[in-house]
Amino acid sequence: MDYNSLLRSVSHFPHSNINCGSLHIHLSPDDVFDCSISPGCYLDLTGSITFGRFCMFGSSTYILTHDHYHSGRVPLLILQSEKGVFWKDKIIGNDVWLHSCTILCQVTFIPDGVVVGAGAVLTKNPGPYEIWAGNPARKIGER
Repeated sequence: MDYNSLLRSVSHFPHSNINCGSLHIHLSPDDVFDCSISPGCYLDLTGSITFGRFCMFGSSTYILTHDHYHSGRVPLLILQSEKGVFWKDKIIGNDVWLHSCTILCQVTFIPDGVVVGAGAVLTKNPGPYEIWAGNPARKIGER
């Protein structure tokens, strides 16, 4: 599968009635796609996602750019129909490895060199070259 077909298959617009983001990829100087994205990934493009070179995204990794409102005692489905959802763009640096089944939510920036362990739910922005794991993810080391 060529990378354009792969990117189309993993890109989703779940709230296109509210906002449609875009996918921005940094290619090599020779316009080569030098990342590895497993076919089972889910890129939520309600907001935009930008990622650098040499990234690896394992299967069933979810990069979510939107969240729902949770305030008050109004049923959540009614709240969504009244307010919609809110979104934030995501920027993922170079040489980032998101192991299988990783979920990125509530984070806006993943700096260069970050590794996120399998099954982790990342809710905080890590520092450069940090290793995070768990649910919720926490820093477990550096590389």
